[in-house]
Amino acid sequence: MTTGAKEIIELMDSPTEKQVDFVERAYAFAAEAHKDMKRFSGEPYLVHLVETAKGLAMLGMSPITVAAGLLHDCIEDAGVAPEVLEEKFCKELRFLVEGVTKLGHFKYRGTERHRESLRKLLVATGQDTRVLIIKLMDRLHNMRTLKHVPPEKQKRIAIETLEIYAAIAHRLGMGLVRKELEDLAFEYAYPEEFAKAKHLLTEAEKETSERLEKMSRTLKTELAKDDIKLFHIDHRVKGLWSLWQKIQRKGGDIGRVYDIAALRVIVPDVADCYRALGIVHKLWQPLPNKIKDYIAFPKPNGYQGLHTTVFSGDGGIVEIQIRTQAMHQEAQYGIASHVIYKENETAGSQQGTTSGGSFDWIKSLIPGFGRGTTPPVATPEAQTRKARARYVSQDIPEWLSELEGERDNPDFETTLRTDIFSHRVFVFTPKGDVVDLPLNSSPIDFAYAIHSDIGSHIFGAKVNGKMVALDTTLHNGDIVEIHTKKSATPKAKWLDFAKTTMARRHIRNALEKEKKN
Repeated sequence: MTTGAKEIIELMDSPTEKQVDFVERAYAFAAEAHKDMKRFSGEPYLVHLVETAKGLAMLGMSPITVAAGLLHDCIEDAGVAPEVLEEKFCKELRFLVEGVTKLGHFKYRGTERHRESLRKLLVATGQDTRVLIIKLMDRLHNMRTLKHVPPEKQKRIAIETLEIYAAIAHRLGMGLVRKELEDLAFEYAYPEEFAKAKHLLTEAEKETSERLEKMSRTLKTELAKDDIKLFHIDHRVKGLWSLWQKIQRKGGDIGRVYDIAALRVIVPDVADCYRALGIVHKLWQPLPNKIKDYIAFPKPNGYQGLHTTVFSGDGGIVEIQIRTQAMHQEAQYGIASHVIYKENETAGSQQGTTSGGSFDWIKSLIPGFGRGTTPPVATPEAQTRKARARYVSQDIPEWLSELEGERDNPDFETTLRTDIFSHRVFVFTPKGDVVDLPLNSSPIDFAYAIHSDIGSHIFGAKVNGKMVALDTTLHNGDIVEIHTKKSATPKAKWLDFAKTTMARRHIRNALEKEKKN
């Protein structure tokens, strides 16, 4: 077994002999197909393919997905015919490699073309999310070696990474991948700002780390006294890009950023999360309105945990995050942590691989994604519709289910930057139902999220029991009550208040209808 293949297989989770053979054959095929190719660094091209496959293996992806990582560039760069991949390996591997090849055609070329590329990229994930995960691992290694790329290309690739790939990694809940992509891209996209952020972090980190070490020792003692066992405490430092973004939101004042470093407490189960939160609040006074329960109300990308910000007692303010081990895995690996690749042997192909992953939970997130089935190489419209109809009754988030119909929508860029990639807020109806909205949403967005008729007849709004203007910005935990009037109709100025695509579309349609009348 060659060194490269061995490194990949050692990262896989107990593969069978047939699966090892499948990956070894993919490695040998990739080595032959790319034997005369070099990277900008001068290294053999095979190094990039091995690193991509290793990334996939570390995420726990299936042997067939790992093999696709080895072969992901062979159609585009080595001229291998798709039919050859199917003949040598299987139909499923061909499907994955062709999918990655198509995604590789989408480049950041300015607003209009960027808009269409993003649409295609996201719609493509509806066919098979493994394609996007392969592409993310491909991009991650490319970013790690960006210093070798000609300078005139570096900035474009870095901005594309921030605008598209890091944002999608965040939306898929892949925290580790997102953070590394952002920080690698930040240096090349905005070098001056990167240097400032790095300087600020270096200054703040030493004091913060010492404080966290002291708090960690105290908390460990108290958790053990309360008979919470098998817990783990560490701390994480905020990524440079994330830090810079937050500093800008805080008016440039790093002193208002309380989570530069955060204590992370990993406990066995959900009940222990709440017990640990109680212990934290006995030790340190919490800041008002800074306790966030993402267990009861998970973030849109699936993230769960308890966050609290406390006075440390020595003049500092510290964020503490409490999760179970399962929640921690989800926060680190997101969508990839749900992949089930140890299926029955009968689910595998004749080459001995297993199906590329059940993604059972994701069927409610992405329309058209089959359960543990082998995707077809060609996906005619009829097949796509049939697959999509399979889960049409599921609670599919609008941000993804409507993308395919957004081709000509002038607000598509807004959709991507607000509905999909932005931070979110959770607000409540008077009955306690949760409504998930983009940051800076207004009561108009809330009303349309409840029902289009309510949105189209807003007369007034109450937030936390007080009447407010319709352009009021909603915040986490607000209780919103909408007052309607039959004679009330959408106004043009509402377009300035609305942040969601759904609200803006309904308002625009109503205004156009009024013009015609």
